[in-house]
Amino acid sequence: MTNEQVHPLIDASELAELVLGPEPPTVLDVRWALTGPPGVEAYREGHVPGAVFVDLDRDLAGPPGPEGRHPLPDAARFEAAMRAAGVRRDRPVVVYDAADSTAAARAWWTLRYFGHGRVQVLNGGFRAWAEAGRPVSTDEPRPAPGDFTALPGSLPALDAEGAASLARRGVLLDARATERYRGEVEPIDPVAGHIPGALTAPTSGNVGADGRFLPAEALRERFAGLGATDAAEVGAYCGSGVTAAHQVLALALAGVPAALYVGSWSNWVADPSRPVATGD
Repeated sequence: MTNEQVHPLIDASELAELVLGPEPPTVLDVRWALTGPPGVEAYREGHVPGAVFVDLDRDLAGPPGPEGRHPLPDAARFEAAMRAAGVRRDRPVVVYDAADSTAAARAWWTLRYFGHGRVQVLNGGFRAWAEAGRPVSTDEPRPAPGDFTALPGSLPALDAEGAASLARRGVLLDARATERYRGEVEPIDPVAGHIPGALTAPTSGNVGADGRFLPAEALRERFAGLGATDAAEVGAYCGSGVTAAHQVLALALAGVPAALYVGSWSNWVADPSRPVATGD
């Protein structure tokens, strides 16, 4: 498997050239909603030509439980899902969601974690593709089986103990909305608050109104204000490890390597002995 690195983002014009070229990348549609219609419905209404739908809950996460609402999938299960989607070791992969790359970042991170080095996120998602007047298809391709091999550990990951330790000695960013971090509301998990020592950094601050990531310099400035630089040890968590992957991607764009606490808050509060902080 190649470990060749590519820039994490690709824009609609670049993707259009590749999709219509002689050796198109494997394109994965990862549209997903925590509430509302499942992403596959949007996919069937129209998608990037040749794109294959990947279900975040089924393919990019293990079954919910004490490890979290979206724990890491088993390597064999993830490998099978990616092979069914046509993912190959020697072919680039492009992932996209509706607009802000929250779900696509989870696909990017999971593929990278399991060893695929050539993964890019369509900046601005399907909205950017459609608004640019690019072709849209309703055909559902049946890709030839891929040969991707899932080898875990290519990106750093944290468990609860590691996250607690990092919050004390480094910079642990909480990617949820600030009111959830403060413990003022908690719409999903049974306990409100945050990991002691973590800093609030909502992922909404990583993108503009169009869903595209802010320029790298703006992201560097944002994270530097929180002490998250390439000279620090940095990690991120959220509610269940989805938006925190978006944080890790934004940090990568800023030149800051970061670890992901995949289980995130939903795993943290599964153990009532773990401390919970509220407020600022």
